[in-house]
Amino acid sequence: MTATTDGSTGAAWPSRVPAASETDTHTDSDIPVATGVPDVAARAMRRATDFLLSRQDDQGWWKGDLETNVTMDAEDLLLRQFLGIGDEDTTRAAALFIRGEQRQDGTWATFHGGPGELSTTIEAYVALRLAGDPPDAPHMARASAWIREQGGIAASRVFTRIWLALFGWWKWEDLPELPPELIWFPSWLPLNIYDFGCWARQTIVPLTIVSAKRPVRPAPFPLDELHTDPHRPNPPRPLAPAASWDGAFQRLDKGLHTLRKAVPRRLRRAAVNAAARWIIERQENDGCWGGIQPPAVYSIIALHLLGYDLNHPVMRAGLESLDRFAVWREDGARMVEACQSPVWDTCLATIALADAGLPADHPQLVKAADWMLGEQIVRPGDWSVRRPHLPPGGWAFEFHNDNYPDIDDTAEVVLALRRVKHHDPERLDNAIGRGVRWNLGMQSKNGAWGAFDVDNTSPFPNRLPFCDFGEVIDPPSADVTAHVVEMLAVEGLAHDPRTRRGLQWLLAEQEPNGAWFGRWGVNYIYGTGSVVPALAAAGIPGSHPAIRRAVAWLESVQNDDGGWGEDLRSYRYAREWSGRGASTASQTAWALMALLAAGERESRAVERGIEWLAATQREDGSWDEPYFTGTGFPWDFSINYHLYRQVFPLTALGRYVHGEPFAKRPVVAKADPDEAEATKEQSLAEAKGS
Repeated sequence: MTATTDGSTGAAWPSRVPAASETDTHTDSDIPVATGVPDVAARAMRRATDFLLSRQDDQGWWKGDLETNVTMDAEDLLLRQFLGIGDEDTTRAAALFIRGEQRQDGTWATFHGGPGELSTTIEAYVALRLAGDPPDAPHMARASAWIREQGGIAASRVFTRIWLALFGWWKWEDLPELPPELIWFPSWLPLNIYDFGCWARQTIVPLTIVSAKRPVRPAPFPLDELHTDPHRPNPPRPLAPAASWDGAFQRLDKGLHTLRKAVPRRLRRAAVNAAARWIIERQENDGCWGGIQPPAVYSIIALHLLGYDLNHPVMRAGLESLDRFAVWREDGARMVEACQSPVWDTCLATIALADAGLPADHPQLVKAADWMLGEQIVRPGDWSVRRPHLPPGGWAFEFHNDNYPDIDDTAEVVLALRRVKHHDPERLDNAIGRGVRWNLGMQSKNGAWGAFDVDNTSPFPNRLPFCDFGEVIDPPSADVTAHVVEMLAVEGLAHDPRTRRGLQWLLAEQEPNGAWFGRWGVNYIYGTGSVVPALAAAGIPGSHPAIRRAVAWLESVQNDDGGWGEDLRSYRYAREWSGRGASTASQTAWALMALLAAGERESRAVERGIEWLAATQREDGSWDEPYFTGTGFPWDFSINYHLYRQVFPLTALGRYVHGEPFAKRPVVAKADPDEAEATKEQSLAEAKGS
């Protein structure tokens, strides 16, 4: 490991691209020695294909590790401490992982090479104290000194202080109020739970119960060393001007604290019970909630406070589901995933392998298609609150998440299934038809698509004092909209008015420099790498000014080594960091996918990018990628999808070698009477509702 230009520790990018003979030690006799760029690409593509095929599960799916940050591991230990179910093996393994992620300055970051982050460092420190690390140990003393320099616990985010309040390390009355009566707000009233994004909704509902109960477990040790002034650990926070939105919501929170004492007990008890029913109704078949770890943790705490013992079927299934988020590493460390991504990984792997030339009826592609077909969601979920007349038909991200299918996965699954020659074409076509209809029905009124809900754009949730971390709403984004537009074009709906509205929105969202913002991947490279292929699929020619601006921007940010990279700091400092960072396999692939879709196959920029991918490929056909190129919340919560480094380079190499997968398909409108009638009925229902 060497130092990179941003001062982090990671694999340095080369100052020149080595020749294939210097880096390619693969000795398979069936792969000829590479000479020119096309040969280099074909050789790398075949090796990557073999590697990816070898990683498929027997059931047909792929899943890479989903790496986030140590708050997942710290909160898992805090949960076990709160419930009294900690064990030495789990604690030791979690502590080993947390220690291994600490930086030299004593802090913990939220992404590889990123700066130290206060709340993450506090939670990691407390977890290590639970594991027995003494506060005067050098690594602990460095952490606590840094925490005090940053303002101590009082400067941390609300979620961190909630965890500390569970053990009396912070006062409940100094936290924002979350009344459980929110569960009764009708969907038309501002700040109802459906104004929040689904991930925030699933977290807030159980936290209203926790906030109502304000539990405190005896703290196993004090945390005086994490306060700037131990004698005044809870200093009041300054109020914003009353005329501002922030000031108004701060004063609303003060009013809710006062009202708490006046709420009749019977009313509060009824609200808490309604929230509990809402939680239990949304528990998945595997015991989890929404397929993600944080709502599961808070739901278990909330139900436990209501008297559900740990042997109750709901609780037992919930705790068992959390154990499935744990990844045990060879060194004995235990990493907790925030989520698992089998549907997403499987559809991306299928696309990559098909675009790399694997026959459409290859047994492993058919097996993947079978598994994806079995994962289609055919019952309503929370999305139907805003679309009550829309038939279901989407796909979720995870193994079990029937309540929250998402638009992005659905679009990519359809694109994957269209690449497979299935033994039951009628079943495949029916599934695709349901998915297309559901995605069309989830279009927001501005013509674009969000990830999980329709028109989830209320400005109020982000203003709440409670919401000081991450995104809590789900507005449309360029990357999701692009994937839907690409899917609709492949399905012959490029000229459908709904597709054209999506295209118009995308063109209007282009940044002045030619890039597009990436909501779910880092960042402008991801957004641009998603949008340009969609524009091309929908019939926008490569000579279009928007595509030419995108090409010029991508060429301007290509690294000297031939690759592309972008640091997560571009979410906070766009001018300095947009398109800038150490070259990575996934981000290089995104740039190449855009350039190839724009017709730039013969350009030197594309050739250099292909050469970089080939030169950095490992002997087994894979790539290394310590950098985080995915997001949960831009800047606040970053993700390293371990399969991104495999599927996207293979997709780019395949399209370089074989061309765009649907380039020869005519872009024509396709009339579907059943779908058109369903859309007409949906439009009438929406008109009546408004």
